[in-house]
Amino acid sequence: MSQSRTIWEEGHEPGRQVVALGMALALTTVVVDLAVVGRVSLLFDLCFVAVCVALALAVRPTDFFTVGVLPPLIMVAVFVLLGVSRPGVIAHPHDGVIQAVVSGLSRHSTALVVGYAMCLACLAIRHRVLAAER
Repeated sequence: MSQSRTIWEEGHEPGRQVVALGMALALTTVVVDLAVVGRVSLLFDLCFVAVCVALALAVRPTDFFTVGVLPPLIMVAVFVLLGVSRPGVIAHPHDGVIQAVVSGLSRHSTALVVGYAMCLACLAIRHRVLAAER
C-alpha cells in the first residue's frame, strides 16, 4: 500500500515560475489593498506572509535557495514600484523614491520578518522530510 504524500513533499514548481508567481501575487495584493483601503495596510502584510509560505511549499527541492532569498526581494521590488509611481501609499506623498521605499520597509518590517521566518521554516521542514525519505 502506498502512502499519500504530505504537504512537505508536494512542491514541484521550478524556481523561475515561483518567482513570477510571488511577484504576481504580491502586486495583486497591493492592487486589492489600494482599491479597498487606499494605501498599503495590514491586508498586504497578512497576504505577504501567506504568499511567503505558499511559495516555500510550491517550489521544487532543487530550487530551495531561490525561494530562500525571495521574500525580501519581493517586498523591495513592490515598494520600489510604488515609490516610483505612488509614494503616498507607503510614505508621505512628497517623499522621494528612496525615502518612500525605506519608509515602506520600516512600516511593514514585521510582515517581512514573519514572512521570511515562516518561509525559511517551511523550507527547513521540507528539507528534513525529504532527507528522511531518502
